[in-house]
Amino acid sequence: MTRRRRTKLVREGEYVAEVTVEVIDTETGWAPYLSLEDAQKLDEVREALRREDLKKAGQLARLFKLIPIAG
Repeated sequence: MTRRRRTKLVREGEYVAEVTVEVIDTETGWAPYLSLEDAQKLDEVREALRREDLKKAGQLARLFKLIPIAG
């Protein structure tokens, strides 16, 4: 079993969050996969962004606001 750190992006509306998670590789099963805790962390960040609770999302991830530059 191999574990490696990865950054996953979560986008909701005009916000994007960079969430650091640990990806697990194994010889068997559905590899690569996330731990239950990391999957829940992604869900928490997504829900916080939907509610525009930037304080909560910012505790779990790096936040960015998308700004259109043309259009």
